Amino acid sequence: MGELWKALHFLCSMEFWRMGVLWTISIVMSYLQLLMRRLFSPSSSPCCSCSPPKTNCIRPVCVITGATSGLGAAAAFELSSKGFYVVLAGRSPHLLLKMVVIIAWQTMEDIKSRNKDAHLKALQVDMSSSQSILKFRNSLQEWLCDSDLHSSIQLLINNAGILATSSRLTTEGYDQMLATNYIGAFSLTTLLLPLLQNSPVPSRIVNVTSFTHRYVFDVKVDKEAVSGKYFLRSKQYPCARIYECSKLCLLLFSYELHRQLGMMDKPHCISVVAADPGLAETNIMREVPSYISRAAFMVLKCVGLLQSSNKAVRSILDAALAPPEISGVYFFGGNGRTINSSSLSHNTRLAAELWKTSFDLFMESQLPLDETFTSDDKPCIIPGNTKVRLHMQ
Repeated sequence: MGELWKALHFLCSMEFWRMGVLWTISIVMSYLQLLMRRLFSPSSSPCCSCSPPKTNCIRPVCVITGATSGLGAAAAFELSSKGFYVVLAGRSPHLLLKMVVIIAWQTMEDIKSRNKDAHLKALQVDMSSSQSILKFRNSLQEWLCDSDLHSSIQLLINNAGILATSSRLTTEGYDQMLATNYIGAFSLTTLLLPLLQNSPVPSRIVNVTSFTHRYVFDVKVDKEAVSGKYFLRSKQYPCARIYECSKLCLLLFSYELHRQLGMMDKPHCISVVAADPGLAETNIMREVPSYISRAAFMVLKCVGLLQSSNKAVRSILDAALAPPEISGVYFFGGNGRTINSSSLSHNTRLAAELWKTSFDLFMESQLPLDETFTSDDKPCIIPGNTKVRLHMQ
């Protein structure tokens, strides 16, 4: 009875109707873009996939966050079969820090049952915690040094994401959904830039975003908003709006990083792309009342909008395996196809402001640059103008 009452209460909320109506319109708009391109731009060819980068028989390393289930696990299997050494990065449940190792191990066993040549490593990380992200970076670096692999990574996929229906704060005082979906991705990318930079072949960052960003028409990017404190003033937790904003921030960050990397002496030695898997049948809706999530999945499956993880992962794989010169684009729909994200996501002034705010939050998270980079590393962010600087060895 309690579950039914919870479902009815959620059914009467604005968040349900925003998710049920506006999000459906958003995904339909994305598919309409694909159709329009096919009808009116038949000459535009999709991005073709290429083999993982290799040099001197060095096995490329791929880091995937949120890799213990759903899209992350599907991407891990596919990329391991392509020859990547896949690092599975997963978040531990509350008070069960060791559980993620068990889950990751199970995922690894599942992958190896289908691909006996898979090379996998499981490392724990909570993307909503700056300290956990730093510990992950240190563990990754230590593992690379102790292995026979090159001290670099070739692919980072920021896939971790949650859809929280209630307000929860991190230890830093951030909204957990914004911290996991965006702030964590910004921090991890910042910390791993030296390893991406050190790659002897072109490396890539793939940020997994969502069509839901299309219904954000105005957004604040000051510290109050990016940390989530601004949204907590509402009487009811605006879960749908926060999720949309987190995915828009991830896009703004992607395009800004792409622009900054393009201004380097050797542009796009690190490429940055966004991937939108569309509507996938994963456990991201686990906090939505089960009556509603099951009914929603049934309806979406009937109208052909819901995909399995194995099908939805195609846009992520397209982004990961696109030629090195491809950067600053938005993959959607599989088969190497790209579309345009919202006009707001291309606002360069907004992106620059978001970059500065994100960098300030990064510096306030007790992760000063002199502690987050070893003496042999070259800082990838310059304090003051917060621009990326790459030093090619």
